[in-house]
Amino acid sequence: MMSTNALRARFIEYFQNNAHRFVASSSLVPASDPTLLFTNAGMVPFKDVFLGRETRDYARAVSSQRCVRAGGKHNDLENVGYTARHHTFFEMLGNFSFGDYFKREAIHFAWEFLTGELGLPAERLWVTIYEEDEEAADIWLNDIGVSADRFSRIGAKDNFWQMGDTGPCGPCSEIFYDHGPDVPGGPPGTPEEDGDRFVEIWNLVFMQYDRQADGELQPLPSPSIDTGMGLERVAAVLQGTYDNYGIDVFQTLIGAAADAVGVDAATGDERLASLKVVADHIRATAFLITDGVMPSNEGRGYVLRRIMRRAIRHGHKLGATDAFFYKLVAPLVELMGEAFPELADSRAQIERVIEQEEQRFAITLAQGMRILEDAIESLEGDEIPGETVFKLYDTYGFPVDLTNDVARERGLTLDTRGFDAEMQAQRERARAASQFGADYTARVDLSQATEFLGYTETEASARVVALVQNEAPVDALTAGDEGVLVLDRTPFYGESGGQVGDTGVIAGEGLRFEVSDTRRQDGVFLHFGRVAEGTFEAGVAVEARVDAGRRHATELNHTATHLLHAALRETLGSHVRQKGSLVAPERLRFDFAHYEPVSAEVLADIEAQVNARVRENITGEFYLRRYDDAIAEGALAFFGEKYGEEVRVVRFGDYSVELCGGTHAPASGALGLVKLTDERGVAAGVRRVEAVTGAEALARVQELAAREQRVSARLKAAPAELEDKLDRTLDRVAALERELDAANQKLAASQGDDLADSAREIGGARVVVQRMDGADRKVLRDTVDSLKNRLDNAVVVLGAADGGKVALIAGVSKSQSGALPAGDLVNFVAEQVGGKGGGRPDMAQAGGSQPERLDEALASVYDWVERALAT
Repeated sequence: MMSTNALRARFIEYFQNNAHRFVASSSLVPASDPTLLFTNAGMVPFKDVFLGRETRDYARAVSSQRCVRAGGKHNDLENVGYTARHHTFFEMLGNFSFGDYFKREAIHFAWEFLTGELGLPAERLWVTIYEEDEEAADIWLNDIGVSADRFSRIGAKDNFWQMGDTGPCGPCSEIFYDHGPDVPGGPPGTPEEDGDRFVEIWNLVFMQYDRQADGELQPLPSPSIDTGMGLERVAAVLQGTYDNYGIDVFQTLIGAAADAVGVDAATGDERLASLKVVADHIRATAFLITDGVMPSNEGRGYVLRRIMRRAIRHGHKLGATDAFFYKLVAPLVELMGEAFPELADSRAQIERVIEQEEQRFAITLAQGMRILEDAIESLEGDEIPGETVFKLYDTYGFPVDLTNDVARERGLTLDTRGFDAEMQAQRERARAASQFGADYTARVDLSQATEFLGYTETEASARVVALVQNEAPVDALTAGDEGVLVLDRTPFYGESGGQVGDTGVIAGEGLRFEVSDTRRQDGVFLHFGRVAEGTFEAGVAVEARVDAGRRHATELNHTATHLLHAALRETLGSHVRQKGSLVAPERLRFDFAHYEPVSAEVLADIEAQVNARVRENITGEFYLRRYDDAIAEGALAFFGEKYGEEVRVVRFGDYSVELCGGTHAPASGALGLVKLTDERGVAAGVRRVEAVTGAEALARVQELAAREQRVSARLKAAPAELEDKLDRTLDRVAALERELDAANQKLAASQGDDLADSAREIGGARVVVQRMDGADRKVLRDTVDSLKNRLDNAVVVLGAADGGKVALIAGVSKSQSGALPAGDLVNFVAEQVGGKGGGRPDMAQAGGSQPERLDEALASVYDWVERALAT
């Protein structure tokens, strides 16, 4: 029996032996692609290559791409655990040709690998093609010799492949494996095709077109091949099962899940389905966290949270009472860590994030159950409204299946129609606000790439090659116009990798364009700004001058970001990875993966490490390498960035080595000083640190020193004595506050004696109402307590006005609090002075904004008490 790991290795080796370059799996978060929520197919990392927007130094590639289908258009989440083949996470083995070979070679490669390398019997394979693809039909029937009895022509619905509404697409040919007549189901294209007997194991996409937003199919620059072989499905074939969950990887994870929750893995169908959910979801969870996604309430983080909570919920159905899901990370790393070393490197971070989410969800479950119990108690009829079910699900993250379980136990049903209506309304809102539906082709069509000179120059001669206004090309921009200039060469850095775009001036004879920002689009540099003088047209010669001072300050902060990243990893651990950054002239901001606040002491140590590297004045080295070689020599790749085959390495000795296209200081000593200014959490498992360098750092230190001098002068103590003097001052303040409290209590007691004599008896209650301007709320509360202690059946309302505001306190003895709740009483008074309040039945407080009405409001208390007691 061939293991799943061995199958992956065999596939890669076969295509490497056929002149294919192995390309490691890219992130599950697609880089620079706004059309996708997650990487959902093996071709996603090569999308720009198929579109002709990117070139590689190879024409054939092979990969094992990790994929997720659990959100957006491609969503298999709800089916997971209940079918033989649906997964949230899966691996897609693929071989690709970028204008090299086409249909004939791709078909031969697939057939030879399946029948030759893996030894699958030809009579168990079934082939389909797009019904109009005669070329593919000829190759299969005449070259390969597939029997016409195991060959089908299928329509566009199944055999014309496209990744989204726009982008690369083309006819495809699929290969199915026949598990035999003992398994229900029929051949592809028949009414029984949804059974498990015939399973698709290979899809050959003949990439010929680029679908535009209007549906038009434009030919790609050169015909290419995108194939996909489902690793889990073929492993199932080789391991003698039609159920993917029967393969070695899932059997190991199912066993681990059963151990973690304390059940027998060989259990009934319902329990086994829950174990399958847990086993599937740990893979998606772990790899999403590895690739920088953190559980949250929006976007990708929301999908991750749904996956995690679905798994946790199924664990609770199986009987788990404590956190268990995080315990599956270790067996997963053992299974897949060799093929994906980044998973092993992130193990501690993954476990901590999952455990924290389990703890949060335990609170959600408890909170949701309380809300559900209240809803059931007030229910009229035997159906829980869809609005209630949706609120529990959407607002509190309470699973619908759990709501249904509780309802079934109480003999109730759910208003599924109402819930579905609420869900549909939410989908419409989400679709309208989604940032993942952008049209990939909606961009200005600029074909001439810009030569970037900014690594060595801040001024350069250039020529205008295009002008853009309102996202459309124009012939000219004249004085007063805002728009975009495109040059044939530029020293301006275009915003990317967190570094802001350059500003400056583009000038010529009688011409001046003030650049406010620079951005990049597929190798084209876009200079945004305003024409201050003259008329710019294509072809004019100009001088491009970057604001050198601003660029220099930005470079210092970018280099500091790299040094800080290295110090964080050295101090906190290798799980620290960049999750976002901002590199600007005045400061840097760096977001990184970490599961708890960083203490002031540790931050001080990190700052000291960075500044030690600054004093060493390490010379920066900047050079190009093949991506694989750069990673092999220890370079770190920043999260979310898109890298080509050749990458730029930024090295500061052995301390910091990263892939980076930004501009940097020539040596670390140029930074002068790095001063950390802030550290805080920005999301679950993500921290943010901010810092300044150079002149900004000096200014910050000088500001702190000046503040210290001002404080010293006010406290009349030398800087070295400040802490002792402050401690003594705080001790003295605390003592004075204690004395003041004691005095207030005496005052309240004495006032209570005086006010007790003024009590008016109404229906057995002894009512005291008094205005006490100048008394703070504590004095008012203490006075109320004193009166309640002195008077039986006391009803007390005290008010005070101070600077246009009103404070009110009401106190009622427990014997009267049922008929005369303090909250109702104080609100009655507060409404008359423009305020409101609340509290316990025996004590409540309120505020107001109309002190001129306070006397009248207090006087009305007696009538309110009399009316309340009368009813």
